[in-house]
Amino acid sequence: MDIANLLAQDRVGKLFLMVLALMAIAISALNLLVPDSSAMHLSTFTVTVVGKYLTYALLALAVDLVWGYCGILSLGHGAFFALGGYAMGIYMMRQIGDRGVYGNALLPDFMVFLNWKELPWYWQGFDQFWFASLMVVLVPGILACLFGWLAFRSRVTGVYLSIITQALTYALMLAFFRNEMGFGGNNGLTDFKEILGYNLQKDGTRVTIFLLTALLLGLGYIASRFVVESKMGRVVTAIRDAESRTRFIGYKVEHFKLWVFVFSAVLAGIAGALYVPQVGIINPSEFSPLNSLELVIWVAVGGRGTLYGAVLGAILVNYAKTVFTGILPEVWLFALGGLFVSVTLFMPDGLVGMARKLASVRGLGLKLNQRSKL
Repeated sequence: MDIANLLAQDRVGKLFLMVLALMAIAISALNLLVPDSSAMHLSTFTVTVVGKYLTYALLALAVDLVWGYCGILSLGHGAFFALGGYAMGIYMMRQIGDRGVYGNALLPDFMVFLNWKELPWYWQGFDQFWFASLMVVLVPGILACLFGWLAFRSRVTGVYLSIITQALTYALMLAFFRNEMGFGGNNGLTDFKEILGYNLQKDGTRVTIFLLTALLLGLGYIASRFVVESKMGRVVTAIRDAESRTRFIGYKVEHFKLWVFVFSAVLAGIAGALYVPQVGIINPSEFSPLNSLELVIWVAVGGRGTLYGAVLGAILVNYAKTVFTGILPEVWLFALGGLFVSVTLFMPDGLVGMARKLASVRGLGLKLNQRSKL
């Protein structure tokens, strides 16, 4: 199936892409073309916040692929997101050069402070953008491949697999907190100056990163839709609905699971790489199991197994988080827990599922009215 036919059949997806494109153009224009004195002007801070939401939307797409379509409830996708972010963060740390506090052209400030004498071997090559971009994809992908091969080959499923994925991200969090790892310890990587030679504090640079995020979110949606509508995607959905039966009729279930899991991890890594230059920091807290739990809530709120529902849930929940943490920060976690319980009890198919039910009820009502008139 080619992309044109795919989008023609996916009316809601096509609408989502159109809205995304219009939003990206409008936000960029209101920031760059409208004077600061105008009420219509959008601040660079607002552009950055919306860009952050879009990176979360791409991350939610990745989770929806493995959970909504393959039935793998991963509670560790925050690890792939963080690894992609660290890969991009290392590149930007290498770009600081002698503009750091200690003026060392080779070593980042935290390494000078800890009396490191030379860069660790795994920092080599990150002074090149192409190499860092490659690592954004390879590091999460390789980790997902190794982990998935061991887990799926052993036929670990259900809650046991969820617990193992959560243990993976927790172990990485503990490792990255250590100063000896060479990733900045508790403080992580920050104080970035530029990317590809462009000042990160300039409005034009911020808007460019925002537009790139919107573009990659759109491409990520198209790629994910292509995967789930392909023959392989139909097999993956069959695995979700009846894994034993799918294995019995001859499919190598482990191979299909592994492929989707790795692809999902790569999407999460790309989301992390887009997140870091916009937020300006990456630290071990991104590995927190609580973050990975939040990802599942985003997808559940929007509607799993729809892709665009995951995007909607990520944007709405994070907008609510911004509002709540600004007004009543201590209430947010209780609100998040209440939201998850409410969705589980009253909207098991999320907002998209509820909208579909309302549309079907409305359609049924119109048909009944037409028959009564006849």
